[in-house]
Amino acid sequence: MVNLICEVSKYLCLVFMVLYTFKCFQIMMTKDEEKQNKRLNSQIVFVFIMHFLCYLTLYLRLDDMKILVFYGVQIFFAVFYMVVFHSIYKESSRLLTNNMSFLLLIGYIILTRLDFNLAVKQFVLATIGVIITSFIPLIMLKWKKLKDYGVAFGIIGLCFLVTVFIPGLGIEKYGSRNWIGIKGFTLQPMEFVKIIFVFFVASMLVKAYSLKDILVNAIISAAFMGLLVLEKDLGAAVIFYITYICMLYLATSRPIFIVGGISLGGVGVLMCYLLFKNSLFAHVLVRIEAWKNPFKYIDTGGYQVSQSLFALGTGGYLGSGLTMGRANTIPVSESDFIFSAICEEMGVIFGLALILVIVSIFLSFINVAMKCRKPFYKYIAFGFSVIYIIQSLLNIGGVTKFIPSTGVTLPLVSYGVSSVLSTLTIFLVVQGVCIISNKEAISNEKHKSRAQAKLAQSGAGVSAEGKRKNRKQ
Repeated sequence: MVNLICEVSKYLCLVFMVLYTFKCFQIMMTKDEEKQNKRLNSQIVFVFIMHFLCYLTLYLRLDDMKILVFYGVQIFFAVFYMVVFHSIYKESSRLLTNNMSFLLLIGYIILTRLDFNLAVKQFVLATIGVIITSFIPLIMLKWKKLKDYGVAFGIIGLCFLVTVFIPGLGIEKYGSRNWIGIKGFTLQPMEFVKIIFVFFVASMLVKAYSLKDILVNAIISAAFMGLLVLEKDLGAAVIFYITYICMLYLATSRPIFIVGGISLGGVGVLMCYLLFKNSLFAHVLVRIEAWKNPFKYIDTGGYQVSQSLFALGTGGYLGSGLTMGRANTIPVSESDFIFSAICEEMGVIFGLALILVIVSIFLSFINVAMKCRKPFYKYIAFGFSVIYIIQSLLNIGGVTKFIPSTGVTLPLVSYGVSSVLSTLTIFLVVQGVCIISNKEAISNEKHKSRAQAKLAQSGAGVSAEGKRKNRKQ
């Protein structure tokens, strides 16, 4: 009986996942507010049914009462957050809130399957993060001079990156020195610096009136990327570089910056390879060799990628079912390679739908950016949309052997305090931009209505005066 329930739950999860994904795109194409709200509500129903079926399967397979308690706490907080957040921020995007909650819940599900203690830790820290970041839209509404602190953003970001080189504070993991440790608590500065970096670039671009201003901005931005290269965190350097080039193009609308950026990036990669291939980036060469032929190096550098590909192939389109695969055999399956674990046990169809949800979130961010009239907020939302999609694609591309593994996490799904907190911040900053933009639109509509009313009154007054004159005549 247990096997039957679990098997039916697996297929139902796939159905509701596809429906949820379809609604993501359908909502974006809907302009009617009533229809949009109905579809948003159905989205919530789909994700909660999926969440219930997955935890039911985990409970039946593992027979642990703690799983049911953990499930109940998650649902309570998710509902509480959605209700409270949108009652306070009435102009916020429900689609962004739904998708943020969806990614967190999917992450909790797969982490519970991999390591229950890690799942609980992720939930506790993410919950604290959600509460703290909920104040970001309020701060953005009250603090309207954020665009004036470009220099401060630059200094703070660079100083924070330098902390990994402080003896006794910086920690090296997987060949990269991009962590700091304080009394047993580890943190990845890059995850927070990328937020500061977007604010810095947006602030500087708003004030860039000449080529000289753009050049100064480019030099300081290059310093960020140079520090990341010294940390041997090439995945982060790629994210920063692409984000900067895209934001610069949005601000200037000059294709030469895209062409020049790609050319300069290619030359930079080639020079780094020729000059430092056997010293600074030895671990990167191992990853490249493993990417080219992982099965040749299956006992050494190619083990991770090989196990990831085995997982993707073993699970197939429909998946082996939660706890029925061998997701634990994939190294770092709880963070860098969590997408492989999801596809093995929940199915490649589920994984493809997850990719489409990620794409829909990117499009939602872009939509918020394009609707915003204020350049500073437009640049911020656009910058974060690029960071989000590039990081997601780097993670998924690495685990599927599309590109060499870069060691970045899947936002809000992978385990990692730094990654989750920074991604929550990104979502809430974009929500803040959305609220500011919507308030501005509502205010403009009110002004327009008042102007039209005054015009109508003055027209009526002129008409009445004309009638009086006609009567007198």
